[in-house]
Amino acid sequence: MTACDDKAALRRLALARRDALDPAVRREASDRIARHVLDVLASSPPAIVSGFLPIRSEVDPRPAMTALEAQGHRLALPCVTPDGLVFRLWRPGDPLRKAGFGLSEPETDAPAVDPSIMLVPLAAFDRRGHRIGYGAGHYDRAIARLSASGTPLTLGLAFAAQEVDAVPDEAHDRPLDAVVTEHGPLPASVRMKEVLHASSLPR
Repeated sequence: MTACDDKAALRRLALARRDALDPAVRREASDRIARHVLDVLASSPPAIVSGFLPIRSEVDPRPAMTALEAQGHRLALPCVTPDGLVFRLWRPGDPLRKAGFGLSEPETDAPAVDPSIMLVPLAAFDRRGHRIGYGAGHYDRAIARLSASGTPLTLGLAFAAQEVDAVPDEAHDRPLDAVVTEHGPLPASVRMKEVLHASSLPR
């Protein structure tokens, strides 16, 4: 069995667990995740933060995004293009257009930007920060591209039920700095531990 086969099996397992969560439990967990994200970024100066709009049973990052914008951060959403993900500025209430796979994206005239903080969707994760996405590799390539000019802080958002023992990582995979679940952040990089330390200092 190849790493891709293993990932596909783990993806199915984690998504089945996520789908099985009661919608009310998912809503409450999304609100708790939002509070944890705000705590993690408490010491961050205003930045461009890329989020995402939830599909199917995903974590809903909109509570976190709305609060971050109120704190002075600018928001962006991903758009799938033939050349990979492009992030376009967006504010709650701005018009959206329908895209493939049930996604909604900003209009094409919204300015393209490079986020310095990324809220990343995922299907499954492990405690090293390795994630399994939905199979297209869009975020891996986007993070690699953005890292060429300054590595963005990457926070995966997931329910605790999506955790697996170990993700079979490959050379092209990019571990996240942390995964934030309803139980709090799981730091997976030295940088993330420093961020969490800074956010816990008296201000």
